[in-house]
Parts: sequence; structure tokens; C-alpha cells
Amino acid sequence: MIASLLKILAKILLALLGTGALALLLPRLITGLYALPRLKSAETVASRPAAIVFGAGLWRDGSPTPVLEDRVQTAVDLYFAGKVEKLIMSGTTIGYYNETRAMRNYAISLGVPNEAIIQDYGGLRTYDSCYRARHIYQLTSAILVTQKFHLPRALYVCHAIGLEGEGVAADRRTYRQRSTLWWNLREIPATLVALWEVHVQPPVLILGEPQPIFPAEVQ
Repeated sequence: MIASLLKILAKILLALLGTGALALLLPRLITGLYALPRLKSAETVASRPAAIVFGAGLWRDGSPTPVLEDRVQTAVDLYFAGKVEKLIMSGTTIGYYNETRAMRNYAISLGVPNEAIIQDYGGLRTYDSCYRARHIYQLTSAILVTQKFHLPRALYVCHAIGLEGEGVAADRRTYRQRSTLWWNLREIPATLVALWEVHVQPPVLILGEPQPIFPAEVQ
């Protein structure tokens, strides 16, 4: 009797675990399917007014991490290929920790003029970066630049906010396997939260007065 009861409980537990896993993985599947036709190479991506470069961390000395370097380098390549006119460096600025400054300085060191760079200090998260690009900088389309593990969420969130575009993966080197695994695992709950925020409850954002960087006719 007890053995039979334990078997029933085990089946129920497995069913619950399976349902929970599906609930976590389904948002990743949804965003992945949405992003698939919008993932382009630097050569095939359509020209847009600007590229949004998402922050990705700094070293203790304030210099960009390899992941962030790759994002900036990819955006710089798009700029010199004539694919975009402006680069929006969107990241976190808290005290001495200044992602956007490091991103700007790195892009300038690669030859991009300072006037082609917009520093978005309020890009604390992906949602913030997309929302501010649309409602503060008044963009209606852009090229999103980040690694391929992050592009599905970024593309989906931007689309939901009203910012259309395509994504160019910034995977310019082979990253550590442990880091790649962690990034992909982290995207599972992050994507679930993103869908909640765009469809149910928007988060509190750092806003401000609109600062359009292009006249309407450019976009």
C-alpha cells in the first residue's frame, strides 16, 4: 500500500517538475522563434539609423570585458560599413562604475567620432535599453548588437515596446564554456521575467525628457 502511494506521489512530482520546466523553457522558445528571421550578419543586415549596444560588464580597472569589447567592435564595424549613423551605448552608471563611458572610449579608440556616439546612462537592463531607445531617443528601428544568447530576448522586448529591428551577433571569439553555459542558463528566467514585464507589469524605469537623435523623416 505504501509502495503504491509513493509511486503515485513520484509520478505527481515528476509531472509538476515537467510542467515547471515547460513554463521556464516556453518563453525562451517563443523569443527564439520570433528572433530567428531577424538574426542577420553584419553584411546582410539592413541599414538602420542607429545600433543599440547593450552593456556587458567591466573589469575592476574600468575597462570593457571581452564580451563588451566584442559588442562595441561589432557596432563599430557596422558604423564604418555605413549600416548605421549613430551608436547608442546603453549600460549602467553607478558611481565609478561607468559602462557607457568605457564603451564610448573603446569605440573612439577604434576610430568612431565622438559625435556619432550616444551614451545612454539609463540602460540598466535590456527592457530599459529598448524602452529608452524608443521613447527617450525616439527611434522606431535599430540594429541590436549583443551576443547570440541574448539577442532573442532583446529583439522580442524591443519589438513589444514598439522598436523594430534586426540583430547582429557579436560573438567574435570563443568564450569559456563555463561562461557560455551560465549565460544561457541565466537567459531562461530572464526571458520569463521579460515576457511578464512586456505583457503584464512593466517595471519602474529611469526616464526623462525626450531627446530625439534624428528627425522623424530619417527613420
